[in-house]
Amino acid sequence: MCLGIPGKIIEIYESNGLKMGKIDFGGVIKESCLAYVPEAQVGDYTIIHVGFALNIIDEEEAQKTLELFNEIGLIEEELGEGDGS
Repeated sequence: MCLGIPGKIIEIYESNGLKMGKIDFGGVIKESCLAYVPEAQVGDYTIIHVGFALNIIDEEEAQKTLELFNEIGLIEEELGEGDGS
């Protein structure tokens, strides 16, 4: 299953001409492409799907979604929690 997972942008940088970011998914940090959300800033929450930020959402919505995913065990399944990549 591949879901869009909300995460917080903690760092933004450019790599090979693309806007990239480090995204915090409640303690699991992953790299994602931010090219589809050029307005994104550090501290924003975004929905990430297969390594791409699709849109920006508010913090309340992100937290509610993360809590629900944690309750049903989807965070570990989707992010491979603990691998640090």
